[in-house]
Amino acid sequence: MPSFQRPADLASVDILGVRVDDVTMDETIDLIAAMLAAGGVHQIATVNPEFVMAAQSNVAFRATLAATSLSVPDGTGLLHAARWQGKQLRAKVTGIDLTERLAAESAERGWKIFLLGAADGVAAKAAAVLQARYPKCQIVGTWAGSPREPDQAAIAEQIRRSQPEIVLVAYGAPAQDLWIRRYGAPLGIKLGIGVGGTFDDLAGLRPRAPQWMRKFGLEWLWRLIRHPQRWRRIFTAVVLFGWAAWREAQRIKRG
Repeated sequence: MPSFQRPADLASVDILGVRVDDVTMDETIDLIAAMLAAGGVHQIATVNPEFVMAAQSNVAFRATLAATSLSVPDGTGLLHAARWQGKQLRAKVTGIDLTERLAAESAERGWKIFLLGAADGVAAKAAAVLQARYPKCQIVGTWAGSPREPDQAAIAEQIRRSQPEIVLVAYGAPAQDLWIRRYGAPLGIKLGIGVGGTFDDLAGLRPRAPQWMRKFGLEWLWRLIRHPQRWRRIFTAVVLFGWAAWREAQRIKRG
C-alpha cells in the first residue's frame, strides 16, 4: 500500500518559521481520508498564533510542527499574517469544528475515534454530546490521563484495547503535539490530532463565542471577557504575535 504523500499543489505559508497549510475544512477531510487509506502514522496540528509564538523558543515544538503531515490554520490572526505577506490562507479550520466534522464523517465512513485528555470525565461528556449529535459516529473510547510518563501505561492499554484510527488529544499545546509525535508510532495511532480545549467546549465547560464574534475573529475578546486571568496568553496571541508577524511581512516585502 503506498504511503501518504502531501499533494504537490498543497500551498502553505511560512509564518515566523512555522508552516501553515492553506486548506479548507472539506480539503482537510479529503486529506485525512487519504492518510487513513495510505496507512502509516500521521499527525495534524491545529496551529494558532500561540503555537507560532511558543515555537520561537521551544525547539522540540518547532520540530514537531515541521514534521506534521498537515498543519491547519486555527486562528484569524494567521489569516491576517498571510495576507500581510501577500499570500492567503482561505479559511480557519479550528480544533472544535474539525472534531465535530470528524464525528459526522465517522457516522458516514465508520472511522473509529478515541478522545484523550482534559480533566477526569470531560472527554466522556464530550463523547456523549457528539454521540447525541451524530448517533452513528464511532467513538470507541475516552480517557483523561496526562502527558506525564507515569500515565502512559494506562493510556497505552486503553488505546490498544480500543484500536482507534483517529486519536484526538486535548492536553493543550505544546504537550499534546509533543505527545503525539513521541507516542503515535509506538501505539500504532494512524492519525493523531491535537485539539486543545475542544472537549471542554463540547462538554459545556467553556462556552464558545457567539457566531458573530467568531465571524469577525473576536474569539480572543470573548475569552478575555470570560477569563480575564488569561490576559497574558491573549496578549501574546494577539499583540505580540501581530507585531512579530507584521514585522516579518515588512522584511519579506523589502526582499
